[in-house]
Amino acid sequence: MNPILSSLFALSLLSSLSPSTHAHQCHFPAIFNFGDSNSDTGGLSAAFGQAGPPHGSSFFGSPAGRYCDGRLVIDFIAESLGLPYLSAFLDSVGSNFSHGANFATAGSPIRALNSTLRQSGFSPFSLDVQFVQFYNFHNRSQTVRSRGGVYKTMLPESDSFSKALYTFDIGQNDLTAGYFANKTVEQVETEVPEIISQFMNAIKNIYGQGGRYFWIHNTGPIGCLAYVIERFPNKASDFDSHGCVSPLNHLAQQFNHALKQAVIELRSSLSEAAITYVDVYSLKHELFVHAQGHGFKRSLVSCCGHGGKYNYNKGIGCGMKKIVKGKEVYIGKPCDEPDKAVVWDGVHFTQAANKFIFDKIAPGLSKACKRQ
Repeated sequence: MNPILSSLFALSLLSSLSPSTHAHQCHFPAIFNFGDSNSDTGGLSAAFGQAGPPHGSSFFGSPAGRYCDGRLVIDFIAESLGLPYLSAFLDSVGSNFSHGANFATAGSPIRALNSTLRQSGFSPFSLDVQFVQFYNFHNRSQTVRSRGGVYKTMLPESDSFSKALYTFDIGQNDLTAGYFANKTVEQVETEVPEIISQFMNAIKNIYGQGGRYFWIHNTGPIGCLAYVIERFPNKASDFDSHGCVSPLNHLAQQFNHALKQAVIELRSSLSEAAITYVDVYSLKHELFVHAQGHGFKRSLVSCCGHGGKYNYNKGIGCGMKKIVKGKEVYIGKPCDEPDKAVVWDGVHFTQAANKFIFDKIAPGLSKACKRQ
């Protein structure tokens, strides 16, 4: 089949297509993922220390490198393609890269920031660094695999790189980094073209390495997340009827508009690329606006945290403990029903929310499979 993508999929939350549980017709031998905490399966934990309990408690039974109670959207994508969960590129313990690698780390931006993780909370593994990691992995994996033995079973075959699905979920941290640096929403908006330009460079570079199938998520409604809402005082007029901060959501929509236009340009310039643009913003916003209609009891209020209007406190994160009468107890404790909450810890979505998102985008994944 001709791999040229003749139409752009902007997957709508109002899609009449029923969710697909398995993309049986897919033959992607591997996934190479780039992103931030929305798709990090252990990168930041490997580099800077494990995301401790209760992360992972709803599915893995213990911490699994994810800032979530269970699986992420990328995990559901891997499941649907019949592939193992992705090992983090940075994780040297127990990893198997035969079916791809995950270069995402929590806190990663597209554009490199002039600060450290401890100074700003943002990862040093920006998208350009993730590409360098991929470039080195692509070349070195084949050299090492040629040695045979166990290396042949732990590293991808050479043709996996041209047949793989390349997934992206990144950009949220570029927007929040500017906002957290006391820039106005309007000032951050002026930086979007440069951010998008750097994103396009990454896609072109991966295409130059043989990548042909791209699955690109837009960014979510950051104005509905407690860690952004609580950062600075907001005027009452900034809040919409659902409790989200409108100017911040508008900023995310401006980024998404520019990203969509970039995808259209990339389709034109990369003649052999099949590129799918995935509108997760609409799906995430739908969860905040109509949570109860989708079986959730909590929308803006975090499942795991401590205190305040949103059960979120920057200084008392999910999983934080203290000693009380000689016994270690949670201060940042999880709720009893994480499957009824949209937000896990004020920053990230729950496994249940991630499953809702995946079920809605699954039909588009099946269509992408048919373009192989």
